[in-house]
Amino acid sequence: MNITELTVHELQNKLAKNELTITDITKAYVERINEKEKDVEAFVTTLTDEALNKAQDIESKVNSGEIKGEFAGIPIGIKDNICTKGIKTTCSSKMLENFVSPYDATVIEKLKSNNLINLGKLNMDEFAMGGSTETSYFKKTKNPWNLKKVPGGSSGGSAAAVAADMVPWALGSDTGGSIRQPSAFCGVVGLKPTYGLVSRYGLVAFASSLDQIGPITKDVTDSAMLLNLITGHDEKDTTSVDIPKKDYVKALTGNIKGLKIGVPKEFFGEGINGEVKAKLNETIEKYKGLGAEVEEFSLDIAKYALAAYYIIACAEASSNLGRFDGIRYTYRTQEFKNLKEIYKKSRSEGFGAEVKRRIILGTYVLSSGYYDAYYKKAQQVRTLVSNEFTKTFENYDVIITPTSPTVAFDIGSKSDNPLEMYLSDICTVSVNIAGLPGISIPCGVDKEGMPIGMQLIGNKFQEETILNAAFAMEREIKFRESYKPKFK
Repeated sequence: MNITELTVHELQNKLAKNELTITDITKAYVERINEKEKDVEAFVTTLTDEALNKAQDIESKVNSGEIKGEFAGIPIGIKDNICTKGIKTTCSSKMLENFVSPYDATVIEKLKSNNLINLGKLNMDEFAMGGSTETSYFKKTKNPWNLKKVPGGSSGGSAAAVAADMVPWALGSDTGGSIRQPSAFCGVVGLKPTYGLVSRYGLVAFASSLDQIGPITKDVTDSAMLLNLITGHDEKDTTSVDIPKKDYVKALTGNIKGLKIGVPKEFFGEGINGEVKAKLNETIEKYKGLGAEVEEFSLDIAKYALAAYYIIACAEASSNLGRFDGIRYTYRTQEFKNLKEIYKKSRSEGFGAEVKRRIILGTYVLSSGYYDAYYKKAQQVRTLVSNEFTKTFENYDVIITPTSPTVAFDIGSKSDNPLEMYLSDICTVSVNIAGLPGISIPCGVDKEGMPIGMQLIGNKFQEETILNAAFAMEREIKFRESYKPKFK
C-alpha cells in the first residue's frame, strides 16, 4: 500500500480501522516531499519537521481522548497567498520574500480547529497573476505528468503537489480560473466556490471582487469534504454570505437522472484544441447515458467576459497592490535619496514583470478620462454576463465546458506572449465575473498522455449540484484508476 496515493476519505477509513496511524501518514508525506520536491518544485516553504512534531502531538491527544474529529492529523498544503501565523506568506514575490504573517486567515483557523497538519506553503504565480506558475520569484513548478510542461496557474504549486502525491489535498485561490485550470493541467479536481461562500479574510488580495479560496483534491468526495470544512459566514469579511450550512458530501448520490445540462456552443468553437473538444463530446454522451438531459444553447455574451475580466482584475490589482510601498512590511530598496525614490525603486525591484504589467494597465483604466471608457464599461458588461447566466439557469441545472482550450503547454512556450497566456483563461473567467461556482475534473488524456479537464458551472450557492454531477462522471470515467502521471 502506497499511503500517499490514497484519497483523504481512504486515509480516514484506514485510521478508523487502526490500519494506519497519524504519524504513519505524516511521515509518508514528509518522505515523499523529501524525495520528489527537487523535481517538481511545488513548495516555497516546507514544514516537514513541524508536521512530524504536530502529528505526534495530535496522535497522543487522540489516543488519550483529549481531542476527537474525523480530520485530526490529516495533512494539507496551503497556497502561499493565504496568511499563516508565524509562517512566511510570500505570494511568491520578492516584495514579500521575508513577510511572516502575524495572524491566520479564517480558512486556516477552521483547518486548525479540526486539527489538520500543514505540510507547507505552495508555489504560485506572483501575487496570483499568471496561468503557468512561471511568474513566481522563487522557482518554476513542474507538471508531474511531464516535467517539461507547466502545471498551470496561479495555483500551480497546489495542483502539482496533489498530483505528485506530496500532499493529500490543498487550498488554492481562484480569481479567473486559478484553481480550475491548474487542476485540469495536473489531472486533479479543483473547485471554485460561489463568491462569498468561503471567507477571503487573510487571503492576500489580487482582485477583491473576483478572488475566492477553494479546494484542490484527488477526487470529488475529498473536494466536498474540504468545502464542508472551509465554508461559513465570517464577520471579518464583509463579502461573506450568511446562509445555512450544507453538508456537500451528502449530496454525492451519483444519481443525475433528469439533470438538465446546457452545452454553450461558443465554448466549443474556434481556439479549442481538437482532442479537448473530442474528449468533452465523449463525456457529454456519457452524461446522456446516465439519464441527464443535454441540450446545446448559445451563451454569446460570454465572449466579452475575458476583456471585461482583465480590465476589472487589473484595476483592482492596481488598487490592492498600492499598499506594497517599501515603507511598512515589504521589500525596501537599499539605495535611495528621498521618499519618492523609496517608492519607485522598491516597487520596481520588488515586483516582477507580469505584476508591473497589470498594475500599469489597471492604473491606466482607472485614470481620469479613461475610467468611463474602460472600467465603467467593463462593470456594465459584467452585469450583462451575470444576467445572462441567471437566465440560462432558468433552463439548465448545470453548464458543461472545457476547463482550458488546451492541455498543459511547454515551460517557456508562452512566456514572451502575455496575450496568448491571457487567452488560455477564456473558459474560466466568466464564472468569476458572475460569482458562480465551477468545478474541474479530469475526463481523459490526449495522445501524449496529458490530462484533459472538463468544467461544470452551477448557479449561485448550488455547489451540491455540480459536485454530484462531477461525482457521477468521475465514477463513470474512473480517471484515477485508469491513468497515472509518468512521474510516478
